[in-house]
Amino acid sequence: MGLLTKQLINLIRLLHSDTGQNQIATGLAFGIFLGFAPFVSIQTLLVLFIVFIFRVQLGAAFLSAFFFKFVAYMLDPVADDLGRWALESPSLRELFVTMYNTPFIPMTRFNNSIVMGSFIISLILCPILFFVFKYLIAQYRTKFVTKIEATKAWKAFKATKFYDWYAKYNDLYGGA
Repeated sequence: MGLLTKQLINLIRLLHSDTGQNQIATGLAFGIFLGFAPFVSIQTLLVLFIVFIFRVQLGAAFLSAFFFKFVAYMLDPVADDLGRWALESPSLRELFVTMYNTPFIPMTRFNNSIVMGSFIISLILCPILFFVFKYLIAQYRTKFVTKIEATKAWKAFKATKFYDWYAKYNDLYGGA
């Protein structure tokens, strides 16, 4: 329970930071690739390379990957059926033969039906999740936070010494 609580606190901190919506939403959306792919694979390395090169929030990607690992486990039967369909498709047979005979591509383990199906699901859901996460972040920042900060309880909490101590600690150490 401690790990899940820490991840949720990190998400709330991230949502309250000055990080842009696109960076956070892209990180959360790329987490589906990290969560659905095998841990040590070329797909994971490629996504991490993209995350490091472009301005994508790494913490959001890892947080999302943590969540999507559990979702991937539940969707394995669907991914298996989808991957088996793609791998057994006669129109794609030449492509897969060529890919299998190319260096490094077999290390993606694309010939595994679950890995192929998970990749297809990730490819389809990633752009959709980006827009969903971007919308949810915008709604959270504009509506939810402003409502909380307008309450008397929040104003009273901000007036306490504890909040002053927290703000000073957060300024000095970055909330770590």
